[in-house]
Amino acid sequence: MLRTALKPVWLLSLLLALVAATVFVLLSRWQFQAAETNAPPPRSQTENAVPLTSHLRPGEPLTAAAADQVVTARGEFLPGTDVLVGPRLSEGREGWWTVTAFRVADAPGAQTIPVVRGWSAAADVVDPAPAGEVTVAGRLLPPDGPLPRSDDAGDTAGRPAYATLSPGQLVNVWDVPSYAAFVAAFAVTDAAGAEVGARAAEGGLEPVWVAPQPEETQVIWLNVFYGVEWVLFAGFALFLWWRFVRDDHQRELREAELDEEWAARWRAEELARRREEARLRKEEARRAYAAAHRTQDGPEGPRKESRP
Repeated sequence: MLRTALKPVWLLSLLLALVAATVFVLLSRWQFQAAETNAPPPRSQTENAVPLTSHLRPGEPLTAAAADQVVTARGEFLPGTDVLVGPRLSEGREGWWTVTAFRVADAPGAQTIPVVRGWSAAADVVDPAPAGEVTVAGRLLPPDGPLPRSDDAGDTAGRPAYATLSPGQLVNVWDVPSYAAFVAAFAVTDAAGAEVGARAAEGGLEPVWVAPQPEETQVIWLNVFYGVEWVLFAGFALFLWWRFVRDDHQRELREAELDEEWAARWRAEELARRREEARLRKEEARRAYAAAHRTQDGPEGPRKESRP
């Protein structure tokens, strides 16, 4: 089989199989590297509030490294922009987030950002946003994917209800430019530093607390599966080459076996033919000898020798 594998065509095929296997192994390595998520920023970083305008620029996507940061923003809530998002859990209870557009004072282009002002168990709880300039402190979070409006809210006091919080969906409702993220407010204070957000009045919204992400990394098992799959593909490329070489070798052995069978049959047939020819020649010689003796003896039989 080694002689078959050393044929130029199979050496070239082996080179191609090795190149394919190398590519598959590199793809497997990439999948295994992507299978473990990067650890989020440490809490010593995310829990120290920073200005929103210095942390995230308008139109810039919110990356995993920038998300989960506690930010502060100065500006004002836009009246008439309240929407409900839910159902959302708060201490094990289902309820609704009240989300309002917040115009950031220092952001270019009068950019807004959705702010979760609070949570309520019922969708008909109305707690108007504070008027005038306020400062919002809360956690910066990535957007949800857009979904159709929710029909399960019941009485919403005229406010639209959605299943997810998607700034890209809300800008079409509010008709204002927006950051590609939202803020879950922990505190809303006025110029004097007084709390004017959730729980500022009895019967209003309850504060929303979003805990930071766990600091440990996570394993994405789908990427692990893809990594194992690429390793199998690499092994299959080499197995396929070996299988082709083995089939070629077995074909050569079969051809040699058929040649030997044909040669043995030819020798047997040739020997039989020559024996038959020898028998026929011998028979012909015997007949010729017999005919010659009959001609010499004549019709009266063999002649007798005369004695003196």
